[in-house]
Amino acid sequence: MSLSRRDFLKYQLAAGLLCSCGLQGIYPWKVQAQGLPDLAVVKGDIAPACRAAVELLGGMPQFVRPGDRVVIKPNMSFDTPPERASNTHPEVIRSLSLMVREAGASRISILDNPLRQAELCLEASGMQQAVQDIEQCRVQQLDAPERFREIELKNGQQVKTTEIMREVLEADVLIAAPVAKHHGSTGVSLSMKGMMGLILNRGLFHYRFDLHTAIVDLCTFLTPRLTLVDCSRALTTNGPSGPGKVVHPKTMVASRDMVAADAYVTGMIKWYGRSIPPRKVEHIRLAHERGLGRMDIENLSIRRISL
Repeated sequence: MSLSRRDFLKYQLAAGLLCSCGLQGIYPWKVQAQGLPDLAVVKGDIAPACRAAVELLGGMPQFVRPGDRVVIKPNMSFDTPPERASNTHPEVIRSLSLMVREAGASRISILDNPLRQAELCLEASGMQQAVQDIEQCRVQQLDAPERFREIELKNGQQVKTTEIMREVLEADVLIAAPVAKHHGSTGVSLSMKGMMGLILNRGLFHYRFDLHTAIVDLCTFLTPRLTLVDCSRALTTNGPSGPGKVVHPKTMVASRDMVAADAYVTGMIKWYGRSIPPRKVEHIRLAHERGLGRMDIENLSIRRISL
């Protein structure tokens, strides 16, 4: 993603302060603001829980400045309704978009690369209707090659280049907003796995590389400034598309650290009726080991509230 002069200066400062912290030094927004938690966990109705989770992290102005171009990345790749839990709930995206607009963003793009026919995904997921009245906000399903640009993954171990949506590369802020769901190949599909929806050919990750390593390679470049995992309901079997068993935690989990958010949600929900520790999900463990974030939830500051 492109850096504004303001973000470049923050990068320089954070790099100096965090030179001993590995790759986290290149993500200055991961620095915990004084007195704010690493993770915010809010149980309640979708809209107020979304807002409360972001407020516990200091509010959207901690992440979005006036004039910023913002990309929100939900799951919306399937032509299924919200109750199937294969897509992020549209009310989550509406709530995030409203907060981003209030923070003064100049453009809000809600992007995904569909796995089903784009028009059907937009209609069934409810995304288009959810944000149609929000100024400068648009929903797009992009799969045309000309809408992507090849970039180098300088910190990639296996994946050295990939094609990423141009609009993402031109944005100032990336926000991850995945739904919590099972995945047949990776165990879970949360914010890290969800970044594959911003590349052109995700199939290569499945058959050319070790999938978990490829996900982490991608996340060395695509690192959201804010992650909010939609656990209003969760698809716990037969993911990522379902149909499968859907549970209803009625919870939102937010963090500056996508690894921490994914680790927390992995341990919060039972998948196929079993509890899975975060270290058993290989891409979460690898991301922790490579310094992209933390899976040691027990050592993090967590604020939990019920509305």
